[in-house]
Parts: sequence; C-alpha cells; structure tokens
Amino acid sequence: MMPDLGSYALEVSLAYVASLGLIGLLALWYWLRGRVVRRQLEEIETRRGEANG
Repeated sequence: MMPDLGSYALEVSLAYVASLGLIGLLALWYWLRGRVVRRQLEEIETRRGEANG
C-alpha cells in the first residue's frame, strides 16, 4: 500500500505524523473552544431570562 520512498521514507513518514498531529490539535482546540463558547452563551441567555422575567 505504501509506495517505495527509498531514502526519504523517514522524512515522509515524519511529515505525515506531524500533519496528522497538527490536524488533531486543531480539532481539539475547536472542540474545547466550542465548549467555552456554549457555556458563555448559556450564561448570557440565563441572565437575559432573569432580566426579562
């Protein structure tokens, strides 16, 4: 399945690992940020409900 990379196999493999790691970190950052924003939005909605109620 993997093409013959010859003497560049290590470099190409490391590039794949680094790329997948960065994509994973980006996905984790978005997920954590989404949790923070959702919590802030719920807090704002609760305060607006109390002010209007």
